Amino acid sequence: MTMRIWDPFDDFRRADGIINQFFGGGAPSVAAAQPAERRGFPMDVVQEGDELVIRASLPGVSPEAISVTIEDGLLTIEGESAESAETREGEYLLRERRAGRFRRALRLPSSVDVDNASPSCENGVLTIALPKRAEKKARRLEIKAG
Repeated sequence: MTMRIWDPFDDFRRADGIINQFFGGGAPSVAAAQPAERRGFPMDVVQEGDELVIRASLPGVSPEAISVTIEDGLLTIEGESAESAETREGEYLLRERRAGRFRRALRLPSSVDVDNASPSCENGVLTIALPKRAEKKARRLEIKAG
């Protein structure tokens, strides 16, 4: 099962990318023009054996600045990243590095055991492992001859 967050502007971005490719990519794309908080952060959801594993890329964000909550089957990841104090010369042509508050929510399937979720954060990657409930795991049935 592939989970994908629906974005109503995804088709427009795809068409914009095709047009920019055709005309040499001179103008910034619609995706780049969107504010970072509307794009969200990259996230993978993978079925690994009897676990649902969520990996979110949050480079430069300390684990203390990240909040993970699960309420009524909705997993919410939110936090804040500090803006770097770098000097700037000239003006930005493209700015994708985010600073400030971020938030993303994902509806979880009913087959996961949210009480035994185990989050960890290492090298800017937040990993949340959610085991399947024992009663929801697939069982192998023996077929009797005769």
